Amino acid sequence: MPKLLIIDDDVAFSTMLATFLGKKSYQVETSYDAKTGLAKLKEGSLDLVITDLRLPDQDGLWLLNQIKADKKETPVMVMTSYADISTAVNAMKNGAFDYIEKPFQPNILLEKVEAALKVVTEPETRQKQNVIPNGSPKFLKGSSPASRKLNEFIDLVGPTDMSVLIIGESGTGKENVARTIHAKSNRKDQPFVAVDCGVIPKELAASEFFGHLKGSFTGAINDKIGHFEAANGGTLFLDEIGNLSYETQVQLLRALQELRIKPVGSNNEITVNVRVIAATNEDLTKATVGGKFREDLYHRLNEFSIKVPSLKDRGNDLMLFALHFLEQANFDLNKNIVGFTEEAQELINAYNWPGNLRELKNVVKRGVLLSSGSLIEVVVLPSEMTETATKEKFSLYNADNEIVLIKKALQETEGNKTKAAKLMQIDRKTLYNKLKLYGIG
Repeated sequence: MPKLLIIDDDVAFSTMLATFLGKKSYQVETSYDAKTGLAKLKEGSLDLVITDLRLPDQDGLWLLNQIKADKKETPVMVMTSYADISTAVNAMKNGAFDYIEKPFQPNILLEKVEAALKVVTEPETRQKQNVIPNGSPKFLKGSSPASRKLNEFIDLVGPTDMSVLIIGESGTGKENVARTIHAKSNRKDQPFVAVDCGVIPKELAASEFFGHLKGSFTGAINDKIGHFEAANGGTLFLDEIGNLSYETQVQLLRALQELRIKPVGSNNEITVNVRVIAATNEDLTKATVGGKFREDLYHRLNEFSIKVPSLKDRGNDLMLFALHFLEQANFDLNKNIVGFTEEAQELINAYNWPGNLRELKNVVKRGVLLSSGSLIEVVVLPSEMTETATKEKFSLYNADNEIVLIKKALQETEGNKTKAAKLMQIDRKTLYNKLKLYGIG
């Protein structure tokens, strides 16, 4: 039975957590300060330590360093509030296995506990967990409701061989989702070939997808292997699938249905075994109605669909992604920026992020490059972020004031809209439009 140690000065919370984990067949001990926790760790072997970052006698980072110095093989998971996420990320840099944000969902805690305990029996897991096949970076899951739904779908469809259609705005990370699905499949050790369908000229599409023989057309100076053959046994990712010409769609459909291709200039067919994942930022159902996209190809690709949420819909994950990109930028630029000022965090949270994760990544990297201190400040963030946030704040302020004035005018005129309009010095039609806009009955 795995042995766990919980270190948290909240006695009631520690007892509740210990009881919950005890019912899941774990042997659990508790401690309410860092000193006692270290003593229990030295008394005998423990398989996992779960500690709060804020303790009465020492902070969690100090405790983590002590545990790692004495018991390097013991995984440590830190518990934190949203305000301390930057500290939690710093803890992971110092050797923590993972962190979980309070309040947390029991199933998420159990997943993380199981993953941490797996490290004890599979030492190589920790070294491998930040990388998935073909050099793709670790997929940052997030814990918002939108992110959890996305992750559930990925886990569900990943092990299958179903074709997947990934839908989402530009910059939401659709290729990362595709790579993660590939990494969870039985094809994970085979090639992952990504194709940007938006840059393939119609005239060269057949050559790009199916290959060609030397001399088959002007410019074919060598034999070429197409994307299907290159992805044989693995996954073919077709990004922005809606940009393919109608003629290319016909050729693609035939290849997917028969799993046989014929290179340009060849009389011999090649049998291929590929899983296809496609992505788009447009509504393909409308494109099929308008005749721009073949309906039969759409249904062939859409055995299972996944909607990737926009960044603004991922709640508290925003700063988690920002810190993730901060770590990447530090590595790329050989810098050591540790976080964001409170003002910068407020601005990042207030901004709408129309470019989604791609825009956030670029903004953070720019901030790291321009920062001379240890924190990213508002001054190094793009001016359009400040301007947009100011406009939205001003607009919201005006709207709130106008709602108050309308309600006051209606109250003073006992609900008579004509009199209320006169009182506000606007015409009746304008008042009716504003009542509809603000949902005032």
